[in-house]
Amino acid sequence: MTTPAPSSRQRWLVPVVAVVLSVTVGGGLLAREIYRRPDQPADETTVSTSAPSSASSGASAATGAIRMTDDAKAHPQAEPVRRLLQAYFDAINTKQYGQWTAVVSSQRIAEQSQTTWRNGVRTTKDTDALVYRIERGSGTSLRVLVGFTSFQNREDAPLFFPEPCIKWRLVLPVIVEKSELKIDSVDKGPPPEHDKC
Repeated sequence: MTTPAPSSRQRWLVPVVAVVLSVTVGGGLLAREIYRRPDQPADETTVSTSAPSSASSGASAATGAIRMTDDAKAHPQAEPVRRLLQAYFDAINTKQYGQWTAVVSSQRIAEQSQTTWRNGVRTTKDTDALVYRIERGSGTSLRVLVGFTSFQNREDAPLFFPEPCIKWRLVLPVIVEKSELKIDSVDKGPPPEHDKC
């Protein structure tokens, strides 16, 4: 009884396995490059990195510092975004409409008069802001995933969730307007992610 020589099959098996492994590794590296988080907006050289002049250190101390995950800190615009959000939350907590208008887009200002804004934040206190991620949006815009806790009188809470303490998680769109980062209007649609404290 004769058996076929195993060397004839093994001769082509080794190169095939090597090719399959090479293609798998190459495909993994290519997928990593395709799906990698964008590191910076298309044109960040025109963006001012100075802190808004209306922010005050006393307000920041009352609000609490904006915290960032390691992922958010790694973004090239992390520090300008942190300062922008600090001024934004400080303005809300200290009820400073002028400071708020310095850090939001002209569209957002047009959507909220001073009276409407003051009525909306009259009992609001936002704390524990944490930036989870900063991503590139369209053009030079950014999308900032942030979570924070909001305290307010029950009657001043949103109608869809009348609670005195709400934990929010939402994406804030940040655009470049007059060479400065500004928080734009939040996308219309269902309410952002929220939970009772």
